Amino acid sequence: QVQLVESGGGLVQPGGSLRLSCAASGRIFSISVMGWYRQAPGKQRELVASITSGGSTNYADSVKGRFTISRDNAVNTVALQMNSLKPEDTAVYYCNVQGLGGSYGLPAFVSWGQGTQVTVSS
Repeated sequence: QVQLVESGGGLVQPGGSLRLSCAASGRIFSISVMGWYRQAPGKQRELVASITSGGSTNYADSVKGRFTISRDNAVNTVALQMNSLKPEDTAVYYCNVQGLGGSYGLPAFVSWGQGTQVTVSS
């Protein structure tokens, strides 16, 4: 079983910055993709950004140029630096980690964090 612990959400004014962090722990053999999703009230959960073990990144068009995702493979953490925040970025942000568990790479897993609230408002 793989557990994710998120931190870093909060209230920020438009134009401000926040940094989200997520740490994975448990029976992890390897992690392939780490990412952040968000869900605003009344909307579907959407991908914000993801990063592979090799460092390839993918961003939603709405956050390109403002958000940066990074990971530390040595300690199984992923971070999302959010700059120039807008009110439309307000949502619950969820960490997502995919990989292989156990001692020999089985079973595969997909884990979600508990979610952290990000509110952008003046």
